[in-house]
Amino acid sequence: MNEIERRRTFAIISHPDAGKTTLTEKFLLFGGQIQVAGAVKNNKIRKTATSDWMDIEKQRGISVSTSVMEFDYLPEGQEGEPYKVNILDTPGHQDFAEDTYRTLTAVDSAIIVVDGAKGVEAQTRKLMEVCRMRNTPVIIFINKMDREGRDPFDLLDELEQELQIHVRPLSWPIGQGMKFKGVYNIYEQQLNLFTPNKQRVTEKVAVDIQSKDLEAHVGEQEAARLRDDLELVDGVYPEFDVNTYRSAEVAPVFFGSALNNFGVQELLNCFVEIAPSPKPTKAEERMVEPAEPKFTGFIFKITANIDPNHRSCIAFCKVCSGKFQRNQPYLHVRNGKTMRFSSPTQFMAQRKSTVDEAWPGDIVGLPDNAGVFKIGDTLTEGEDLHFRGLPSFSPLLFKYIENDDPMKSKQFQKGVDQLMNEGVAQLFTNTFNNRKIIGTVGQLQFEVIQYRLEHEYNAKCRWEPVHLYKACWIEADDEVELENFKKRKYQYMAVDTEGRDVFLADSSYVLSMAQQDFEHIKFHFTSEF
Repeated sequence: MNEIERRRTFAIISHPDAGKTTLTEKFLLFGGQIQVAGAVKNNKIRKTATSDWMDIEKQRGISVSTSVMEFDYLPEGQEGEPYKVNILDTPGHQDFAEDTYRTLTAVDSAIIVVDGAKGVEAQTRKLMEVCRMRNTPVIIFINKMDREGRDPFDLLDELEQELQIHVRPLSWPIGQGMKFKGVYNIYEQQLNLFTPNKQRVTEKVAVDIQSKDLEAHVGEQEAARLRDDLELVDGVYPEFDVNTYRSAEVAPVFFGSALNNFGVQELLNCFVEIAPSPKPTKAEERMVEPAEPKFTGFIFKITANIDPNHRSCIAFCKVCSGKFQRNQPYLHVRNGKTMRFSSPTQFMAQRKSTVDEAWPGDIVGLPDNAGVFKIGDTLTEGEDLHFRGLPSFSPLLFKYIENDDPMKSKQFQKGVDQLMNEGVAQLFTNTFNNRKIIGTVGQLQFEVIQYRLEHEYNAKCRWEPVHLYKACWIEADDEVELENFKKRKYQYMAVDTEGRDVFLADSSYVLSMAQQDFEHIKFHFTSEF
């Protein structure tokens, strides 16, 4: 197994509160990265989850920003080199969906977590659409089987209808809610029974399903039901074929309870075996194969202040091909400058360590204190390549942002600049009165910006209402017509952080009238054109 084949890079996605962060925490537990798992919300367990490291995440028990973790893992009984697993834990709330969509461009496969009691929810559908657009293979994990929920067969039918993908169960629950005894592993044809434990890995007992042992462990009623269910599953669903999973036609389904460690190891063992290793990446110029000798990579996320003691920015770079080496000169394609990185890092959420080399599929942190990177930038060994397709949406909510403390204007300015570089929201400067307008996808983002400005930059901000319907980027081949448009609409014109012209329409009527009056001007609703 070479370096590329042992890499597994994936994202965990779902609707809020289905259990993504808890599942991530258990993966780290089985990977030997942490000895005791933290909990997202619990009064007795004081340790918070590793991947939720921002203060605001610990207080509210939600994830606000994607975090990256990695570990080596080898399933028991296998020999050879361990697999290298890179996990990206994403936020579920739709207000931070942009962060999640960007993350999906940097992974080879995804695990979708579904709440066993609630089934498929709104955000699950949206995320599945993004996976379908990119042909990302998905595995579905049905969580919270230790609570009273719905019948497993009903859940499987709902998954097929709502997510428009064929499913094939690879593990099956024994009982449910209070009677939940464990999970039978269809993929390996064996049953392992655990004692539930929220924070540590427990012993497992192997049981032969055809013998009388089964009745002794789970009782006669459940034993009979399990044998009937398994016959039904084999009758209804075709044999599992790895190739249909990798081509994103079939989604394998696992059942379990992430909080109590049920079904998690089955999922992890099967995942490292069948999940795809890094795939070719499409650039504007050509397809980039992971096995190419020369390094290429792109920036999909920028985070400020991972360490509160240092005002540092870190750019997350996904390696697409070749081998990334420390202190090598690489070309920053957008500026045309050559850069060297003396301290690239690898992540464990907030803890980070310096790394000397990285292979395709890995995610490297590059220090970015001068602010040279933007989301979507490409790094190469000198070739002129552009990786595209990092979406940026037209914002839905707008507010004026004002500095609340005149003594702190420098901190305020720096804070706003760094947060906008992260892509938390979009900033427009009105050319008419020079006020700053922040556009976001959801209300929660305003609170996050205010909280982070106050706690990380020591600056206070105040929001003022502004009535806007949509922001759209404009361009025209005819300079004169563009100038005319700007003169007529000068109250509604703004520029974004890159200096492009933006038209701020205050109602859908105004927007459609503008599109009729000025036929030669192109209106764009995403900033990627």
